Amino acid sequence: MQQHLDTIPPSSAPSDELKPDAPPSSPDAPAPARKRRGFAVMDPKLVSEISRKGGKAAHTAGTAHEFTSDEARAAGRKGGLASHAKRRRGGDASAKPEGER
Repeated sequence: MQQHLDTIPPSSAPSDELKPDAPPSSPDAPAPARKRRGFAVMDPKLVSEISRKGGKAAHTAGTAHEFTSDEARAAGRKGGLASHAKRRRGGDASAKPEGER
C-alpha cells in the first residue's frame, strides 16, 4: 500500500520545507555588503598561475590568437582614437571621430 504526502502525519513531514523570501527592505535601509567571490577572493599569484596555465593550454590547442605587428598597430590606433575622441571633437559627444564612417 502506497502512502501519499497528504496522508503522512505532520510529525514525520520534512522540516526543511520551502519558505517565502523575506520582504524587501525599505528604500531608506542600506544595501547589504556584497561579498567578494571567485577570482576576487583568491591570492593574486594564484590567479596569475591559473591564467598562465590557461594561456599555455590555448596556445597548445591552437585556439589562441597571436597578433601580427600590423594587427597590433591597428588595434592600438583604434584604442587611441576612441580614448581621445572627446578631446579632438571639442566635447561634442554626438559627432563621430575623424576617419570613421
